[in-house]
Amino acid sequence: MKITQVICQVLRIRNVEAKTASSQDSVLVRVRTDNGLEGIGEADSSPEMVKAVIDAPFSHNVASGLRRLLIGENPLESDRLWEKMYRHTMYCGRRSTTITAMAAIDLALWDIKGKHFGEPIHRLLGGKKHDRIRAYASILFGKDGDDTARIGERFREQGYSAVKFGWEPMGHSEAVDIDLVKGARRGLGDDATLLVDAGCVWDARTALDRSKAFAEQKIGWLEEPLRPDDYEGYRWLRDRSPVPIASGEEECGRYSFRPLIDGRCLDIYQVDLSRNGFSEANYIRQRVEEIGARLCNHCYTSPVTVAASIHWLSTCKDAFIFEDCVEDSPLRHELTHERVQAVDGWISPPEGPGLGITINEDFVKSTLVDESR
Repeated sequence: MKITQVICQVLRIRNVEAKTASSQDSVLVRVRTDNGLEGIGEADSSPEMVKAVIDAPFSHNVASGLRRLLIGENPLESDRLWEKMYRHTMYCGRRSTTITAMAAIDLALWDIKGKHFGEPIHRLLGGKKHDRIRAYASILFGKDGDDTARIGERFREQGYSAVKFGWEPMGHSEAVDIDLVKGARRGLGDDATLLVDAGCVWDARTALDRSKAFAEQKIGWLEEPLRPDDYEGYRWLRDRSPVPIASGEEECGRYSFRPLIDGRCLDIYQVDLSRNGFSEANYIRQRVEEIGARLCNHCYTSPVTVAASIHWLSTCKDAFIFEDCVEDSPLRHELTHERVQAVDGWISPPEGPGLGITINEDFVKSTLVDESR
C-alpha cells in the first residue's frame, strides 16, 4: 500500500466572529492510497498556514513541503514517517505550525491504519481503559456574570455536570474576573464541576491572587493563567495555588511539552490531538503518567478532532474528564454524518474502523474556501 495523494481543504463558515473560537474554520487533510483507502486529519491552527507547510515545494534537505515527503510511502509506517517529516523540516520551525501540519497528517495515517486492519484507533493505541468518560461543556464566558450564569444554566439543563468557561472578557480587572466566576457558579449550582480558563492573561502573582479568590467558588482547575512559555511561573504557581493548575493546549509535539513535564509545572496536562497527532500524544501520555500527573484532551474544533481525542483519552488510565466543545457552529456539528458529542454528560469513543467517522461531502463543498479569490 502506498500514499498517492495528500489533499488540504480549507473550510470556513460564513459568519466568522472576532472571538477565540477555532470552530469557525479548519484545514481538513485527506491522505489517499493506491488501494482506495482515505484517512482524515485536522489541525487546530491557521488553515492557510498549515496548507502552505504541506503544499510547499522542496527548498533543500531540511526545508521541504510535507506532501513530497509522503507520496509513495507506506501509510502504516506512521512512526517512521513522523521522523522523516521532522528531519526534513528542521529549518521550518520545530514547535508550531509545521508540527500541527504533521499532526493532521498523523491523524490521517492512523485513520488509514484503523481502516486497513478493520479496528478502531483506541485498540491500535493499546486498548481503551474507559468505555465512557464524563464530559464537560466547553464554552466562552458571557459578557458579564449574569450572562455567564445563564449560559451555565443552559448546559446544566442539557445534562452536563461539568462546564468550563474561558477567555474574554477575563483579565480586564479583578472585579470583572470575580464577577464572571461567581456568575458561573451561580448558574451551575453548588453540585456541578466548574472549570475556569483564564486565556493566558496574568503574571504569576496575579494568578495566585485569582486562584485564592476562585477557590471560594470551588473551581475544579484554573487553566492557562500565564503565558504558555512561562515555565518557571507555572512551577512557582503550581507549588502555591490552592486549586489545580492546567495547561498545555498550545504545545506542539513532545519537545514542546518537555519543559512542562520535566519541571512538574502542572497538575493537568492538556493535549490537543490536532496539534500533536496520535504518535506524539502517545509518547506524552507515557511521560505524564510517569510523573503521576493527570491528562485531559484539548479540543475546540470539529468532530474530526473530537473523535481523535476520545480515542486517545480513553486509553489514558487516569482520564477523568473530556473537553466537549459546545460552540453552536456548523463546523462543530455538520462536518461528519455522525454527531460526536456527549450524551447526558458522558462521551464514548466510536467503535468503527479508524476514527469511526465519515465526512459530509455536501458540507465540505458548502464551506470550502475558493483559492482563486
